[in-house]
Amino acid sequence: FMDSHVFRKAAARLPAMAGIAVLRFNTRGTSSPRGTSEGSFDNAESERFDVAAAIEFAEFHEDPVLPHRWLLGWSFGTDLALMHGLDPSIEGAILLSPPLRYSAEDHLAEWAESGKPVLALVPEHDDYLQPPEARERFAAVPQAEVVGVDGAKHLWVGEPAVQRVLDEIVKRVAPEAY
Repeated sequence: FMDSHVFRKAAARLPAMAGIAVLRFNTRGTSSPRGTSEGSFDNAESERFDVAAAIEFAEFHEDPVLPHRWLLGWSFGTDLALMHGLDPSIEGAILLSPPLRYSAEDHLAEWAESGKPVLALVPEHDDYLQPPEARERFAAVPQAEVVGVDGAKHLWVGEPAVQRVLDEIVKRVAPEAY
């Protein structure tokens, strides 16, 4: 959901503050203040084409050149990143409130085998997956870092929660700017 407060703030702040470009997009059938995307929700299957299109756009976009490409997903978007985002041009994945609802053990095994970094930011009071269970489930990906965020909830409401998310993104994607 490209118009979420977290993604809007990331797109507004990260380019100027850390030199990180942000590409936001809605998956098929998603509604936002900017309208409704074509297509319909397909339980993380046809959405593979949305992820592929975004990766291709970022890979071949020329102005500005996007040399370091990471996936950032939130909730359902984390499942899409794990299921469909393991592309040679992607350096790693940052997962906000991953429910691990659609992604399966074989998706985690593929990320494990890739060796690419995976950061899961898991709110203490998440509605779907809390830090202890997240650590268990992500143990299948040795390079995955699960960070439990005290006091946070699934929607990352409030400036302290958003700032924590943005800080963790910068720390991984542009450590020189952290």
